[in-house]
Amino acid sequence: MGLYKFFRALFRFVFSFFFRWRVVGRENIPQDGPVILCSNHISNWDPPLLGSGIERQVNFMAKEELFKIPVLGWLITQFGAFPVKRGGGDRSAIRSTLQLLESGKILGIFPEGTRSKTGELGKGMPGTALFALRSNAVVIPVAIIGPYQLFRPVTIVYGKPVDLTEFKEAKGGSDTVTATTDHIMRQIQQLIDTHKA
Repeated sequence: MGLYKFFRALFRFVFSFFFRWRVVGRENIPQDGPVILCSNHISNWDPPLLGSGIERQVNFMAKEELFKIPVLGWLITQFGAFPVKRGGGDRSAIRSTLQLLESGKILGIFPEGTRSKTGELGKGMPGTALFALRSNAVVIPVAIIGPYQLFRPVTIVYGKPVDLTEFKEAKGGSDTVTATTDHIMRQIQQLIDTHKA
């Protein structure tokens, strides 16, 4: 945790000095208990930005190739990252994610699955909805509004918790997962539309 706090402080300096960052909605993050932060994805800067805006530690899934890179693999492990195989259902990563949430931690996730090439919000992947439906985590939509250009403002907005009651009460199945995914993505889009300059 000490290493995490050090790098969070470092990134906060970078974002405040070089990107004039603005953080909105910190008060929407629960002080304890499991949380899923669901954000749009426009840059490699997004993970540190997502974690720097709040006091609690944010954990991420990261592609397994990164863990094989000397130093970087060790560092991201210290930050609470865990590996996932891209391009298919990684059961180990799914178990790790659900265990992380069961232990009351925060998961940061980008439902699009990859960075947007256009900057526009893309289609959400089903993984986020599965984690939300299978856990008791509070789902917080997050909007990152760039661009990341030196001395131009970057805004990160933590929205109010998404109400998933109707989806959790449904029978389940792929239709429920799809509907849940679409609902979460709409909340992210609304934040982008509301706060975009």
